[in-house]
Amino acid sequence: MPYLYQDSKPRPAAHPGGARATHSSGKGYEQLKHECLRRGVLFEDSDFPACNSSLFFSENPPIPFVWKRPGDIVKDPKFILGGATRTDICQGDLGDCWLLAAIASLTLNERTLARVVPLDQNFGPDYAGIFHFQFWQHNEWLDVVIDDRLPTFKGRLVFLHSAELNEFWSALLEKAYAKLNGSYESLKGGSTIEAMEDFTGGIGEMYDVKAAPDNFYEILEKALKRCSMVGCSIDTSSAAESEARTPSGLVKGHAYSVTGIEEVSYRGRQVQLIRIRNPWGQVEWNGPWSDNSAEWHSVSPSEQRRLSQAARDDGEFWMKFEDFKVHFDKVEICNLTPDALEDSTAHKWEVTIHQGSWVRGATAGGCRNFLETFWTNPQIKLHLTEKDDGQDDCTFIAALMQKGRRKLKKLGAEMLTIGYSIYESPGRDGHLGKDFFRYHPSKARSKTYINLREVSHRFKLPPGDYILIPTTFEPHQEADFCLRIFSEKKAITEDLDENVAIDLPEPLHPTPSPQETEEEKQFRALFEQISGKDMEISAEELEYVLNAVLKKTKNIKFKNLSLISCRNIISLMDTSGNGKLEFSEFKVFWEKLKKWISIFLQFDFDKSGSMSSYELRGALKAAGYQLNNYLLQLIVLRYSDEQLQIEFDDFLNCLIRLENASRVFQALSVKNKEFINLNIGE
Repeated sequence: MPYLYQDSKPRPAAHPGGARATHSSGKGYEQLKHECLRRGVLFEDSDFPACNSSLFFSENPPIPFVWKRPGDIVKDPKFILGGATRTDICQGDLGDCWLLAAIASLTLNERTLARVVPLDQNFGPDYAGIFHFQFWQHNEWLDVVIDDRLPTFKGRLVFLHSAELNEFWSALLEKAYAKLNGSYESLKGGSTIEAMEDFTGGIGEMYDVKAAPDNFYEILEKALKRCSMVGCSIDTSSAAESEARTPSGLVKGHAYSVTGIEEVSYRGRQVQLIRIRNPWGQVEWNGPWSDNSAEWHSVSPSEQRRLSQAARDDGEFWMKFEDFKVHFDKVEICNLTPDALEDSTAHKWEVTIHQGSWVRGATAGGCRNFLETFWTNPQIKLHLTEKDDGQDDCTFIAALMQKGRRKLKKLGAEMLTIGYSIYESPGRDGHLGKDFFRYHPSKARSKTYINLREVSHRFKLPPGDYILIPTTFEPHQEADFCLRIFSEKKAITEDLDENVAIDLPEPLHPTPSPQETEEEKQFRALFEQISGKDMEISAEELEYVLNAVLKKTKNIKFKNLSLISCRNIISLMDTSGNGKLEFSEFKVFWEKLKKWISIFLQFDFDKSGSMSSYELRGALKAAGYQLNNYLLQLIVLRYSDEQLQIEFDDFLNCLIRLENASRVFQALSVKNKEFINLNIGE
């Protein structure tokens, strides 16, 4: 599918209070609910119907699911029973443990939970079979409404459910998130931090436990105290190891939640412990400090009560922090306030958002390994002007997110491998060209290129101007993206998309030359042969002349110039207004044509006779046209072939249309100026 350029000017961060209604009717939750109550019917969501397409897109259901409302499953359904807690999250037959781990973390922060899961919903007198939840998506809060029909088998919920069989908030939340992403199947496989960000609008950071900083315990302690959401997992070495249980009771390739971190007095010394939760609601660590381990016998009952320690098979367990570092590989933290891990003094980060697209043939240049196209990627300028308090550098987080890929799974889309590079600005405005990147190394870059929804990293750089280049790893890969910059002090960002500008030489006027060149004599003879006695040629005759000449021109690939193109040429060059070209007018056009052929050959770097669409920006600029990304992408879509090549006839057509359009634009500008001057004079 073609991705068209999105305006990537910096935008303010979104606020949850202004969540946008997403139902296709254009109506919000309250209006839809009121209509159902007035009509005495239960809501049925036509946007996410109770059918197989809402469940799976690549297969038929393995068992005959039956969609039932909670009241058809139990006698006394409750939305939330005794408060929303992490024990309300038990995984069903869907591989979305990453989502469930995030929901478990969500329950640890009442304020954040209430934003995602509005608590004024119930199965009471005003029940209408409709519920709603709010999610953050690419700098926008969305209000997602659903009906409460849930997939069941033999009268029991198939997917996420609560340990309390008559509690349904978690199952309904999972359904709303499935709707947001297109289907339940779209939720298979993911990163906990992805859901954490969708629940908070926060910024995620990922740690490799084996290479974590020395103060990693303090980082996690501060994160949990500030209600950041924390997940962890164990790497797998092959697909066969996914969800494989280890002898110690841990599960590889499985998403866990970190729900607590404490120090406990044990035999006269302090021991660092960490509390982990398996979203399955069972299968726990069986090593030291597990539920029934001998270590707890040496801990006082008051300490055990403080730690809420109980020997229950509920999926939650404590383990020694040193053992955690040995057995786990990755930790994901979603900071509700991005500065939470850096300083105990609360202060607000500055946030700017850029929305953009990688478009095949125009702005999808790939990483620095592909120098010939790398420079065509979107370029964003970052002005760092204020140092951090008491520091010599400026701190910022750059987070690059690819948009909507999970929802596009049903169309065969996968997560692209993405990353970014940061360069010192050379001090000039405008889109930087290939030669700059050929001779200048990057100042910083994302830690890796990886096929996650978002890549983020924290940087400290000296004050100055920098250019950030967001890219896919491979060129020609299309996607929309969202780039978020969080900075300690106010930072100014701007997109280096160029303004539209036209810089053409003054039009040549037909003038008789005292002596014709040999080339002109040959053209005059051909011109006289075609035109006849009036020495003027029509569009049909021009078509014959140009095709005859250009097909003999060396080093360029040329198919055919159409009659419409020739009419456009006459419209461009006809100074007498008779709809034909005189020989003197044709001579002026021929000079233009020679210049355009020279430019085409200059930008045909591989001498193949055609030009890469990625070189079109430079070629058009050499011809006098500076275009922004949006116009460039439209032209590439119109004139390039499937191999992203542009042959000379397409290049010529493009220039003729641009010059005709520029003439009209300039004429309108003159008329507007005359109108303004006239009114000022009055």
